[in-house]
Amino acid sequence: MSNSDLHYVRSAMVAPMPAPSNQKGIAAWLKENLFSSVKDTVLTIMGLSLLVWYVPGLFNWLFTYAVWAGTDRAACTTVAQGGLQPEGWSGACWAFVDAKFQQFLYGRYPVDERWRVKLTALVFVLLLIPMLIGKLPYKMLNAVLLFIAFPVFAYLFLVGGYFGLAHVETSLWGGLLVTLILSVVGITVSLPMGILLALGRRSNLPVIKALCVIFIEVIRGVPLVALLFMASVMLPLFMPPGTSFDKFLRALVGVSLFASAYMAEVIRGGLQAIPSGQYEGADSLGLRYWQKTLFIILPQALKLALPGIVNTFIGLFKDTSLVYIIGMFDLLGIVRQNFSDASWATPQTPATGLVFAGFVFWIFCFCMSRYSLYMERRLDTGHRN
Repeated sequence: MSNSDLHYVRSAMVAPMPAPSNQKGIAAWLKENLFSSVKDTVLTIMGLSLLVWYVPGLFNWLFTYAVWAGTDRAACTTVAQGGLQPEGWSGACWAFVDAKFQQFLYGRYPVDERWRVKLTALVFVLLLIPMLIGKLPYKMLNAVLLFIAFPVFAYLFLVGGYFGLAHVETSLWGGLLVTLILSVVGITVSLPMGILLALGRRSNLPVIKALCVIFIEVIRGVPLVALLFMASVMLPLFMPPGTSFDKFLRALVGVSLFASAYMAEVIRGGLQAIPSGQYEGADSLGLRYWQKTLFIILPQALKLALPGIVNTFIGLFKDTSLVYIIGMFDLLGIVRQNFSDASWATPQTPATGLVFAGFVFWIFCFCMSRYSLYMERRLDTGHRN
């Protein structure tokens, strides 16, 4: 074949053409996400209308007309109420939050000893951050320090009575300190206990399976409030006579048991999602039960159950506010307790305090949620189209 017969063969690829103007940019995004159909257009207009109607007033209450400084209730009340604000004023009383901020963090923990809380929090953050970063080395040492050594250090340091530190009773603890301790201990205890309970419920040994089923179903069938009452009132009855059982420790036991039962069902869902071929493949390699479980089954099950695990953690963090029922003052409890302070009794104080507490809870829950999404992306080893 001569070269003249190949004149129709292109010697260079055609340059790619730009995307149509209606398929890129802000206009394309708005059309695809907000105005793709009549229904979406109506809902978008309704949503924007609600935002235009509601957000300016909320912004004014939170910031524009808010009071940021003051020494007592006079700063957040109108002239008719004996205060400094004009008639018709309505705004957040952030001066109340500023005046009570230290109490919201530490409760009634002695002022001169609060450096111990700050140091404990710093050590926790320094151990937690490397644990959350995936590619850093020495994970095993980090885990031992965070989950075994740190709880002992935190107990000795916060309670005191050792190494010349003054003893601080747990009845003086409160605020964000109690919220974080309850949630961190509950999360740390519930995950391994939940794994053991889930494995026990799937066990072929009748006694172990029955005990795990009874524990899970009984705990899940009882409200957390009732469980806290039982841990606070009934648990000491099972202890030897004369045994003193700290109320805060009882709350920790109740919260941990409650979270463990729910965590067990989340883990069991992940275990059931593992294909039978994984079990058969592990058996064909001659692996024993614990080798198969630890190295083959559990890593896959935990990855599948990660959204449910984080959801349980978030629920546990918010449920710590229920310890207010048994006379313990977490963040929400200490905020509500200060509403009765006569020096800050104003119509705006309750709403401001609750907004502050809600924002703090949202910050922690949002961080856990975002880290969960990061871990899902990092552990996503499946094939994508």
